Amino acid sequence: MTIRSVLVLVSSLALSVPVLAAEEEEADDPLEGNVKLGYLATTGNTETSSLNTSFEAKYVVGQWHHEAMASAINASEDKVTTAEAYEAGWKSGWDFTDRDFVFGRLNWRKDRFGGFNTQFSQTVGYGRRIVDTDAHMLNGEVGFGARQSEDQLGVSQDETIVTGALDYRWTFSDTSHFGQTLRIEAGSENTFSESVTSITARLVGALNLVASYTIRNNSDVPIGTEKTDTRSAISLEYAF
Repeated sequence: MTIRSVLVLVSSLALSVPVLAAEEEEADDPLEGNVKLGYLATTGNTETSSLNTSFEAKYVVGQWHHEAMASAINASEDKVTTAEAYEAGWKSGWDFTDRDFVFGRLNWRKDRFGGFNTQFSQTVGYGRRIVDTDAHMLNGEVGFGARQSEDQLGVSQDETIVTGALDYRWTFSDTSHFGQTLRIEAGSENTFSESVTSITARLVGALNLVASYTIRNNSDVPIGTEKTDTRSAISLEYAF
């Protein structure tokens, strides 16, 4: 099944699935997040399919908001590992107006078969909620910091980076939304970029179906490795 057919399936489901439970009252709980488990197909440095897991959480208190995430991919064939990738991140932000905030972010990526074995970045910056309505949300961020990397040949890089990000969400029905995020880390040695496109449809209660397509690119990689990797996923998500 191609990612296009998966996205069409989920969007159709999002528009047609009835609400099977009464709408929950708005909660005052400052903690929210989700856990995903699903099927993943990759292209680029690894061409395989596997199960993938991820976790995201957000905690808001006063003017502060904190976010944490982690994900894991692991696949093997005939007892030989064919894909192994992990990611973890933390972000803390402080609102100084209703729309503007400053933030600090840590992000760690490891990909055994990617262009880089590990990448660890630390950034600070400014963000703005450009659009914030019931149907549409668009956030933008710019920042700077440092990144330490090690490629598959064991060569290390330590560089200053400039970062940018856009996060868009369109809630097109009571039970579904479309998401698009773009992120870039530009350094003197390498530029990392990521695009994530997703559609989320509520199945029942806190259980959702999510289809996503991720493109990751490193501009400068060792000979013999691909610059671009893609991930097509369809997952069950439990939101809390």
